[in-house]
Amino acid sequence: MAYDSKGTLNKVMLIGRLGADPELKYTPAGVAVLKIRIATDTRWKSQDGKNQDSTEWHNVVIWRKLAEVISPYLQKGSRIYVEGRLTTRNWDDKDGVKHWMTEVQADSVQLLDSKGTSSPAASPEPPEPMEAPEPAPNDGDDLPF
Repeated sequence: MAYDSKGTLNKVMLIGRLGADPELKYTPAGVAVLKIRIATDTRWKSQDGKNQDSTEWHNVVIWRKLAEVISPYLQKGSRIYVEGRLTTRNWDDKDGVKHWMTEVQADSVQLLDSKGTSSPAASPEPPEPMEAPEPAPNDGDDLPF
């Protein structure tokens, strides 16, 4: 595990299910960006002994070759493990209102479904990776969505 020079750590590990099909797009510079939403659930017993459930939604962004390779294998309902770091970006909408979004920038992704339960309808042959300059990690303008 790598810490920065000040002894801090920004690490996220999630196991969950995709809430929708993934969105693979490309920045104007040709860099692949895969956007997914993962649901994680928490269950606990209330004071009256009844089970309570809560779902948390996580926005995850996967970049470059990993985005292109993993995209054909993901679909709504896929169970995956994601490891990465939290980032927050902001932007002003057309009316000048500032918006903020916290996302997980994925460093690694593992498929957790049994073979055959989450395969895409088309051939899973990944496209050839593209050589492109890396986007600035905190620049929300490079995101195509």
